Amino acid sequence: MAEAARSIDRIDTGPRFTHADAAALNARYAEASAEDILRAVLVDGVAGKVALVSSFGAESAVLLHLASRIDPGAPVLFLETGKHFPETLEYRDTLIGTLGLTGVVNLRPDPAALAAKDESGLRWSYDPDGCCEIRKVVPLARALAEFDASISGRKAFQSATRAELPVFEIDESDTAGRLKVNPLIGWSVADLQAHLDKHDLPRHPLVEQGYPSIGCMPCTSKVAEGEDPRSGRWRGWDKTECGIHSATGAGDSSNLPPDYEPVF
Repeated sequence: MAEAARSIDRIDTGPRFTHADAAALNARYAEASAEDILRAVLVDGVAGKVALVSSFGAESAVLLHLASRIDPGAPVLFLETGKHFPETLEYRDTLIGTLGLTGVVNLRPDPAALAAKDESGLRWSYDPDGCCEIRKVVPLARALAEFDASISGRKAFQSATRAELPVFEIDESDTAGRLKVNPLIGWSVADLQAHLDKHDLPRHPLVEQGYPSIGCMPCTSKVAEGEDPRSGRWRGWDKTECGIHSATGAGDSSNLPPDYEPVF
């Protein structure tokens, strides 16, 4: 980004973004609220063309509610993996209706990739990285190719891998210089609960059953009191993220079977 562009209020996103651009945005919005950050991104265009990425999971209602008050038609990308809990799909539809979201897009895995790499539908049981790549990483990467930035609902308290994330960062999962925006990164569990209560937002029905972090059904288990909120994801595997937030895609390849072939 040219130096001249940094001196004006609107950032030129033509060549996408650099780490210096992300640092400048973090400095500019260091004291901004989540709603102010969303307004800057969704209305003022400081990040170019933007889409929200939502799992419609345990805490998704907060970010979606804030965004809906600013732009209910903003693109919201949902990864319809074919492995979700039925409750998650019902919750997605409930939130769409309750919040008046008109830009939700369901991203599905390529049928040809599923036939070639997961014909039995059981790849999650022996290669969760490969399953995530087929059902999440690749579909999202294709969808985000037309956007300059994405908005995530990640919070620092969720796991050690998210504890130091900034509000604005360069998306390390690709080389296009795309921004990733984390407007809720500093929110606590109490902050989220207060917002849900204040606005009487629908809760994901599985939260009360012991699922504080909800992903695909085969790879999500209940979490005991005192455990990391994401400890129920891929329990028993050396895996903490699905891959859409990491530079190496689906994650560490050291536990992949010998016949594993990337889908890209």
